[in-house]
Amino acid sequence: MAIDKFNDIENGIGHDVLEELEKPFIQHAKIVDSARDSSSSEAAAEENGSIAMVLLTTLVAVCGSFEFGSCVGYSAPTQSAIRKDLNLTLAEYSMFGSILTIGAMIGAITSGRIADCIGRKGAMRISAGFCIGGWLAVYFSMGALTLDIGRFCTGYGIGIFSYVVPVFIAEIAPKNLRGGLATLNQLMIVCGSSVALLLGTVISWQSLALTGILPCIFVFVGLFFIPESPRWLANIGREKDFLDALRRLRGKDMDITHEAAEIEAYNITLQSLPKSRILDLFNSRYIRSVIIGVGLMVFQQFIGINGISFYASETFEEAGLSSGKIGTVAYAIIQVLVTVIGVFLMDKSGRRPLLMVSASGTFLGCFLTGASFFLKGQNLLLELVPLLAVLGVLIYIAAFSIGMGAVPWVIMSEIFPINVKGAAGSLVVLVNWMGAWAVSFTFNFLMSWSSTGTFWTYAGFCALTVLFVAKVVPETKGKALEEIQASINSYVS
Repeated sequence: MAIDKFNDIENGIGHDVLEELEKPFIQHAKIVDSARDSSSSEAAAEENGSIAMVLLTTLVAVCGSFEFGSCVGYSAPTQSAIRKDLNLTLAEYSMFGSILTIGAMIGAITSGRIADCIGRKGAMRISAGFCIGGWLAVYFSMGALTLDIGRFCTGYGIGIFSYVVPVFIAEIAPKNLRGGLATLNQLMIVCGSSVALLLGTVISWQSLALTGILPCIFVFVGLFFIPESPRWLANIGREKDFLDALRRLRGKDMDITHEAAEIEAYNITLQSLPKSRILDLFNSRYIRSVIIGVGLMVFQQFIGINGISFYASETFEEAGLSSGKIGTVAYAIIQVLVTVIGVFLMDKSGRRPLLMVSASGTFLGCFLTGASFFLKGQNLLLELVPLLAVLGVLIYIAAFSIGMGAVPWVIMSEIFPINVKGAAGSLVVLVNWMGAWAVSFTFNFLMSWSSTGTFWTYAGFCALTVLFVAKVVPETKGKALEEIQASINSYVS
């Protein structure tokens, strides 16, 4: 969810940014070019230098992503057991399932300030602490109140993780590995969700809560053995610590002069840019990018992903499957496999085709699932109803995982100029988590109203998503920021 600010310098500043903002870039580009000319051979060696510490650091960070997935996947296999053991009403359980997103919303909004004040490692420690406290509250819960408090705390923790993990990975990775390592964030979120789904079919909901603590322990312990983000250290003026951290990441025998010069030039440039606010995004210069960004986040949520994923097991059982566990296991496996495929297709097929195929697939999945409940309500082809429901949900999650899950966040990092990316990121995260709360809270109520109507409503949003992408969203693959801005103008006008 986070924005790789360092890559933004490499991509360039759009024509719509004021000319005076370009002057610092030109000035500090000369610094970088000078360092590059004097140490080009050393820089080339650095690209292939020791990556052991980079891999270890990334592994520790993505334990936070795994924790994110564990929290998201927890409610799907546990709904029936928790409601039975704690005697919860449908409304009480819906609050439990959805309050995660409220905590995550608050965590995501405050995460940038926390990460800038106490560092990326400090932010991850706070996040892990909230998650551990939340899981313990869930484990010891005897009623709805402590259950909700625990779920809210885990939500706040993953809200911080959702921002700081991708930022940290982007800031510690060398250029030639940044893209590949960044994809591990989304992959580990999906893996965490799938593991929670699988474990929830064989262990109690209390034991599943305890397993959610394990990734946080790995984060706590691992942070003692990895360096802080060199870019953050440089930004707050800790020059010696900055150089030591960069040397640990690149290898003690590598010449870090060139990269250190780039980082320092970037920091000076960033400080020269004016601070942006969310209200600035509604300037005519940025409004079309805002429409694309907010639109993608709205459609990503309102096609029903958080309702369907949070309560997948219950959906299978309501459709008549003798045990929701079979569908849940298939759901978890497919989710991981297709996400891996989507990672490879991201830069091959382009963003728009992947989004359109993904949204079309989610439409088919929702339509089939809704049709299964329609047949059940009409007492028609009852032997086919469970199979059709499982098939529809599995098609849905496969289609979502290949495009709609990750691509909107990639596009977010490409459509806004650097001087408004901070404000734009806050707005996008806020819209996304608000949508996630709305869908996860209303899903059970909608299903009580009409299971068929629920899934066909989501199918309608899927169809609108295809139209939105076709008419509004430009292709951003392999384009400079200036080209993307031109594409935005042509698609929206």
